[in-house]
Amino acid sequence: MRPGMERSGGRSPRRVWYVSYGSNTHLERLARYIVGGRPPGGAMAYPGCRDRRMPERSVPVRLDGVMYFATESAVWTGGRAFYDPDARAAGPGPSCVLARAHLVTVGQFSDIAAQEMYREPGADLDLTEVLSEGRAALGEGRYETLVRAGVLDGFPLLTFTAPWGVGDVEWNPPSAPYLAHLSAGLLEAGPWDIAAVADYLAACPGASGRWSAREIRDLPRTG
Repeated sequence: MRPGMERSGGRSPRRVWYVSYGSNTHLERLARYIVGGRPPGGAMAYPGCRDRRMPERSVPVRLDGVMYFATESAVWTGGRAFYDPDARAAGPGPSCVLARAHLVTVGQFSDIAAQEMYREPGADLDLTEVLSEGRAALGEGRYETLVRAGVLDGFPLLTFTAPWGVGDVEWNPPSAPYLAHLSAGLLEAGPWDIAAVADYLAACPGASGRWSAREIRDLPRTG
């Protein structure tokens, strides 16, 4: 599903699509950010959201731009997933980003974002800038830049990423457990089979040249 790119005008919405292109494509993992707790095999526990209801809907989406792996994850080891909405198909990586959009309240999106930013959840984000301009920097941290990736069914698609682009940082290969988790989440989303998911992940900068599609297909997935 390709989101539309029309602007979302008028008053601030009560619900938004939280678009995950990383580990939160997997609903069991996302649940730790919503209801709190430590995921199976996880290195840390999460406080969760004020509103602990799971998403009203979760749908697969394809985003313009590139997903790439960089920095070092304290949870998974190896590179983390980041999204560069400005990278074009002619550049490195696949021609689009495979992701999953979760329909949540603004408060839930704010609390999920806070936990990814290593902040304490509990306050709604001011989404005025990201909704009107398409991007808003809340800080210099690795997931402190909000991005509006389009509109779907009348609700804005929002995600967060780093302030830098795919060509501005050294890539870092992801770990096997992280790739297995990403592939399980994308498979759970529905429209992609393991061959398509493995080909996609193997082509992402950071994984490309270090992981083959065949190796990713053979990774054990528990989700």
